[in-house]
Amino acid sequence: MEKVIEESKQGESLVLGHKSGNTKKLFIESYGCAMNFSDSEVVASILLENGFNTTQILEEADLVLVNTCSIRDKAEQTVRKRLEKYNAVKRRQNPKMKVGVLGCMAERLKSQFLDEEKIVDLVVGPDAYKDLPNLLKEVEAGNDAINVILSKEETYGDVSPVRLLSNGITAFVSITRGCDNMCTFCVVPFTRGRERSREPQSIMAEIADLWQKGFKEITLLGQNVDSYLWYGGGLKKDFDKASPMQQATAVSFDQLLSMVAEAFPKMRIRFSTSNPQDMHESVLHVIAKYPNVCKHIHLPVQSGSDRILKEMNRLHTRAEYITLIENIRRIIPECSITQDMIAGFPTETEQDHQDTLSLMEHVKYGFGYMYAYSERPGTLAGRKMEDDVPEEVKLRRLQEIVDLQRTHSAIRTNEFVGKTVEVLIEKESKRSDNDWSGRNSQSIMVVFPKENYKMGDFVNVTITDCTSGTLIGKAVGLSDMN
Repeated sequence: MEKVIEESKQGESLVLGHKSGNTKKLFIESYGCAMNFSDSEVVASILLENGFNTTQILEEADLVLVNTCSIRDKAEQTVRKRLEKYNAVKRRQNPKMKVGVLGCMAERLKSQFLDEEKIVDLVVGPDAYKDLPNLLKEVEAGNDAINVILSKEETYGDVSPVRLLSNGITAFVSITRGCDNMCTFCVVPFTRGRERSREPQSIMAEIADLWQKGFKEITLLGQNVDSYLWYGGGLKKDFDKASPMQQATAVSFDQLLSMVAEAFPKMRIRFSTSNPQDMHESVLHVIAKYPNVCKHIHLPVQSGSDRILKEMNRLHTRAEYITLIENIRRIIPECSITQDMIAGFPTETEQDHQDTLSLMEHVKYGFGYMYAYSERPGTLAGRKMEDDVPEEVKLRRLQEIVDLQRTHSAIRTNEFVGKTVEVLIEKESKRSDNDWSGRNSQSIMVVFPKENYKMGDFVNVTITDCTSGTLIGKAVGLSDMN
């Protein structure tokens, strides 16, 4: 399981259009990966139908929810501070306010939040959001409310998410929930449960609805999208128990990706996140075949050392990973590859670290999410491995990884100078209100003068300059994706 944490989005409070007749106000804040932000849209949709409109004013909220993440200690500490803030408002300004915790921390710290610290009124795990109306009735009756039961079936395929704080152009579409890869550093199998896939027609219906509403790009989302497998419902691990007919008519990820690409040829398609051992060559051929499937693969590796990969219970070796990289380069030469890397995993030696740097030199990733290891309670590493790499050594190794990645990012962006790329305009540039910004197929941000173009346009941009993270250019006309 890999989770990409976008620092700029952490703690976003989300708002959507009001429904007339709703009298209560919901304040919902999200932390963690894209899956958490997507889940917040599901929660808001459920509560919209149960009397709640959203607000961005904390003090006026009847219900305050924080969607939480357990992937890093920093995220947990941030959420604790927010809960202290909510409770201060509750004590001083709004005693009727109810406070709830959703998501991964909810499952992990349920008794601590409710019984020991008494800082929340309800605790709701990732598979129990449909139970929110019942849980709120319990709270109104003066009882604590908790549901952190993990489901074998729940995918929220029948809930049409309200797009919160959306630019109206890009959207996430969840296709799997949970994870079967028991990486020793990761809490997700314990907080989100075993892996199950969403019914394909519900996915297609959600994308069709987004297309009708004017969205131009979707990201198929899951803890491990490559292992998507629909055979009629149930856990992926039980596929071998399915009937011969179910197995023969099952839909795999490459088939789903082809279905979406063909049905919506003028819509851009991304997906996240991939696991190296689950990415089959058939998926690479689909990416290569369809121009609307973006040429970018986020392919976390975590370490370049075979010994550390084994300690992490990563189900691939360095050599297997390199073979996959070579297959990507062969089948999709223009594809960008990005990474996740952990510095200072238990027992990591200087040689292990050098193996990571040499792997980075071999691949030269376009971008990366890089972290120093932090022990997560409940994980196998947390229970059985001593966090024995000194903090200063972790931070020094992390800095060496970050510095090398910055060098490689500059190499990769420079490859685009002089070329013309297709860009979907997503927003105004942060640096200048005279410029647009949007990503190319390789998921690199491109900035160019606005001229007469508008948000949502697909524009061909000739690249004239770059930084290590951004391409700079000039539009030369609309692309044929419009």
